[in-house]
This record gives sequence, C-alpha cells and structure tokens, in this order.
Amino acid sequence: MGADGKIDVHLDVSTAGYAGRLEVLEGPTGRRVRSEADRARIAAESLMPGVQVAAVARKHGATRWQIYDWRRRLRQGQLALPESMAPMFAPLMVEESSAPKRTMRPPKLTPAKVEIVIDDMVIRTAVDLEHLAQVIRAVRASR
Repeated sequence: MGADGKIDVHLDVSTAGYAGRLEVLEGPTGRRVRSEADRARIAAESLMPGVQVAAVARKHGATRWQIYDWRRRLRQGQLALPESMAPMFAPLMVEESSAPKRTMRPPKLTPAKVEIVIDDMVIRTAVDLEHLAQVIRAVRASR
C-alpha cells in the first residue's frame, strides 16, 4: 500500500505499450444493492394505473430495464410482494331480510291475435300459440 492509502499495482509490459500506474480503489462500487422486497415493492409501484416506468426508475435510481425485469420476475412469482402491498379482499356480509320474499309470477299470457289475409278475405282470430303454430305449418304446406 502506498503512503496515500491506495494499493499500488505495477504492470510489466513491453516498452512499446503503456506502463503506468494503475489505481485499485477499495470500497463501495457505486452499485445499489436492493433486497428482494425492495425490488418487489418498486415493481409493484410501476404497475399502478397511470404510472410511467421511467418515472419510477428515476425516483428509485434504477434503469427502466431493471424495472421491467423486476416486473417480469414479480409476474412469474420469483419476487414476493410485501404483506402491505398484497391484494386484499373485503369480506362479503349477506344479511337475511325481514321483509317477505317476493316470488316471481309468470306473466299473464293473452291469446295471440292473428290476422290472415288471403286475396280479398281477412280472418281475424284470437288463438293460443300451439294452435297458431299449426296454422302457420298448414299455410306453408299448402303453397
């Protein structure tokens, strides 16, 4: 180690190449080390409606590609959401009503009114649906 606290490294190279001093710095590399929980939280934040991935990346000092990777890992279950961000469901409470239950009555059927026009003759009649179907089949068969 040199007098300034840095490690001295000397390179043995030919005289035609570069032969200078190379400094090796110890300590933090400047890279952020995030926990899996932080990655999951940031990825979940980027999935919120109306949020831009680039804005989330800037806010947390990450790249967009890191965020996209974390989102993929979150979808695949490789990252777990923290308890505070897990989807929550509210219990559904159904209470019995004291009011009398109304039953649906079938609608009152009124007989169908049929008007048959053949040349200058008009037949108007009220008929039930089964009888009407028979009449229609008979008319079609007569043609």
